[in-house]
Amino acid sequence: MNMTAAMEARTNKPLTACTDQEIYLALLDIVREQSTARVRPVTGRKLYYISAEFLIGKLLSNNLINLGLYDDTRAALAAAGKNLSDIEEVEPEPSLGNGGLGRLAACFLDSLATLNLPGDGVGLRYHFGLFHQSFKDGVQNELPDPWLTAHSWAEKTDTVYPVELAGKTYNARLYKLAVTGYEGRTNTLNLFDLDTIDESIVHDGITFDKTDIDKNLTLFLYPDDSDEAGRRLRVYQQYLMVSAGAQLILAECAARGCDYHDLADYAAIQINDTHPSMVIPELIRLLGEKGIDFDEAVEIVTKTCAYTNHTILAEALEKWPRSYLDAVVPQLMPIIEKLDTLARTRTTDESLAIIDGDDRVHMAHMDIHFTHSTNGVAYLHTEILKNSELHGFYQLYPEKFNNKTNGITFRRWLLECDPALTAEIEKLIGSGFRKDAAELEKLLPYTENVDILQQFSAVKAQNKRALADWLHRTQNITVDPDAMFDIQSKRLHEYKRQQLNLLYLIHQYHEIKAGHLPATPLVSIFGAKAAPAYTIAKDIIHALLTLSKVIAADPVVSKYLQVVFVENYNVTAAEKLIPACDLSEQISLASKEASGTGNMKFMLNGALTLGTMDGANVEICQQVGDENIYIFGQTADQVIHRYEMGDYQASQWVEGDPNIRRAVDFLVGPEMLAAGHEENLRRLHDELVWKDWFQTLPDFNAYVVRKGQALSDYACDPLGWRKKCVINIAKAGLFSSDRTIAEYNKDIWHLGE
Repeated sequence: MNMTAAMEARTNKPLTACTDQEIYLALLDIVREQSTARVRPVTGRKLYYISAEFLIGKLLSNNLINLGLYDDTRAALAAAGKNLSDIEEVEPEPSLGNGGLGRLAACFLDSLATLNLPGDGVGLRYHFGLFHQSFKDGVQNELPDPWLTAHSWAEKTDTVYPVELAGKTYNARLYKLAVTGYEGRTNTLNLFDLDTIDESIVHDGITFDKTDIDKNLTLFLYPDDSDEAGRRLRVYQQYLMVSAGAQLILAECAARGCDYHDLADYAAIQINDTHPSMVIPELIRLLGEKGIDFDEAVEIVTKTCAYTNHTILAEALEKWPRSYLDAVVPQLMPIIEKLDTLARTRTTDESLAIIDGDDRVHMAHMDIHFTHSTNGVAYLHTEILKNSELHGFYQLYPEKFNNKTNGITFRRWLLECDPALTAEIEKLIGSGFRKDAAELEKLLPYTENVDILQQFSAVKAQNKRALADWLHRTQNITVDPDAMFDIQSKRLHEYKRQQLNLLYLIHQYHEIKAGHLPATPLVSIFGAKAAPAYTIAKDIIHALLTLSKVIAADPVVSKYLQVVFVENYNVTAAEKLIPACDLSEQISLASKEASGTGNMKFMLNGALTLGTMDGANVEICQQVGDENIYIFGQTADQVIHRYEMGDYQASQWVEGDPNIRRAVDFLVGPEMLAAGHEENLRRLHDELVWKDWFQTLPDFNAYVVRKGQALSDYACDPLGWRKKCVINIAKAGLFSSDRTIAEYNKDIWHLGE
């Protein structure tokens, strides 16, 4: 395709005279046309991947890459004095997800289409996403994050499904967003919304009337659940998603000749975490309306549905008070009661019931009882589920449990966000890795070649300068690109332990003040949002922002140490940070991170991992070898044992270790109090001293030592460091989402058959 002619045909003017907006809209139109041409008929089973989040990121460049139009487009624009990166800035980032759960779902849709597998997403069309984060006054402030414009990738359809909520019927409008794979087919992300949503009801940050369902239902992802109205709103959202989704599934299957009795031959449904769990009773209800009796409907739904567990944290396995479901979805409760009764015929273990003695409905329990597959998302995570957290279910249904280690799509996380590294790799091993990530192993023979290692170092230096420029341009932050870039970017949660990194930075501050200078200057970069109601998480953000000010004001320490917190971290920011990273922080408490995918993205882009043996870090370590990763801290078994004993007292660690005490007490010392808010700092201090639920302090010294080793290796043996980085890139192939999806299909879905 002649991209210059194609763009000019749509703008009716020379490319040189077009605005960035005009070019963006022209490319949007071209991509849609080309994507439509790759729609394929569905035969056999089709997947419906239901998820509360799809963190798809900006789509223009990703779609151009997948359609084979990226290089030609970039060249055509350059010839006209235009820059594709400027055109990308026009596109708003879709606010349809938050963290790893949503990004994984987006990667999975890409891989399904790339592998030519029929599989669509089902979710909600949030108007404001989670929220837009700002750091006014040194604290997290939440604002709406509008992204919907007159021109959107998600196109409105005439399809509407009735959904009954609290006795009132709402019309769920379907929007379709094309998902085109790399040299593959085009599938669809189906998003539901209400025509009655009123964005103007939001005021004072993200405050709104949580009871006005007509106007608020799809405003925000994960509405603030600190009150009952917020928690009920989540139930409303979840049912809208699954009811409309179930009606769509049945309608599409019927159109292909399904008589509903053989639904499992036409559809595979993946329940991504517990948010879509109500699809089970809803499908049973709808099949009942089609004349299918309860027992057969249960059998059909069990054969059709599969469940992915994404957490070891018990509090993250949703349990709704029965009263909420009685009020919001009364039509489902008789079915859920019958499912509970049926489950109780299979076991006498009360802990495996769907409705417990406190009248709470356990969504994960319903998922495991009435799907044919329950998978974890990393080897360690799955083993913990089987042997600990879900042991009773594993004893009851050993055949259902399996592991599917998460993956990432290399098209976005290498080709799009790190074109310089992509070009360097292609010079050495060709382009086969674009579709077969295992081909990255062809890089291994080059790890002894000094010239090649220096080329990889030059690419990293270029990416670090680009990040420095972006930070200065967008956030008015100046960083030294010659320093080591240490990055921890992920959802803010105590189990992910940004607070451990915080204590290390305080420790380093004191060490530098005492004349113990580090091997190399360090820029420590954070990107994270804290849930609006998660007070301690927001206190950690405040402490880091305050510490950054204290360090910046010190003429000695600031030469060697800088703390940067990227405002409003999202996919766009991730695409800037990940290629520039030297050391990737993956420091969750062992046994608490299901998998992680950030660890994979950093690895792929030539960063080394500093981490615990948790989640997919275990498999990364197995791939690269102990000498090419920086592992520290307690093992999962040690952590689980400590929890079982119940004898951990954080205060004893504070009292018994002067380094820990110095770091923790500094939070409420004069320097921090002068720069920050005492309420936030003291609350975090007390949390660490008296609770420390995620065992930050026992891992502190090991973390300090191992991080010190990483800094020393980086500074003293730069070629040795780069060799390790290239080994990590070469061994990243296992973590392709194409591999993950192929395993899901082989073991669970059997699509197209």
